[in-house]
Amino acid sequence: MKRHVLLHGKAELETSGSFVSRTIHAAGGIAVRKGTRPRVAVVQRSKDKLWVLPRGKLRSDERPVAGARREVVEETGFRVEVCGFLGAITYQARGRPKVVQFWLMRAEAQPSYEVTKDIVAVEWLPLAAAVKRLSHPLEKLFLTHVGRHAVRQHKRSPSIKRRRQPPK
Repeated sequence: MKRHVLLHGKAELETSGSFVSRTIHAAGGIAVRKGTRPRVAVVQRSKDKLWVLPRGKLRSDERPVAGARREVVEETGFRVEVCGFLGAITYQARGRPKVVQFWLMRAEAQPSYEVTKDIVAVEWLPLAAAVKRLSHPLEKLFLTHVGRHAVRQHKRSPSIKRRRQPPK
């Protein structure tokens, strides 16, 4: 028998009397930057050298969209504008269920911040190259399915901080 229980203000799952550990909640973004072709951000983590989409654990009482924006800025160094929810992936992390929610984000043309020490490299790649660079098959599948939509949406919307050029 499965049932949800409330523990410290969070819903937990209890199965046949044995307690299942808490779900890890994380958020991130499909950050897109315009150029001759739209580019998608992928980051390389220092702890294991794996290439992933920018994402991270939520702080206590942090809203997922705020956590997603914070993580993308920290991991890419670029300010971003959140454009819309794209979906979520779930998997096991150290024996615990983990849910990562992703938003479409438009990035500024130039970085504004230093990248966090947890990241050793940031690359802005065309969609197909970004999918190929990712280390985790689940993230590859997710980006394959939502990436075209993200790039199309990005092309239709105006860039952040676009400045009008004076007539010549």
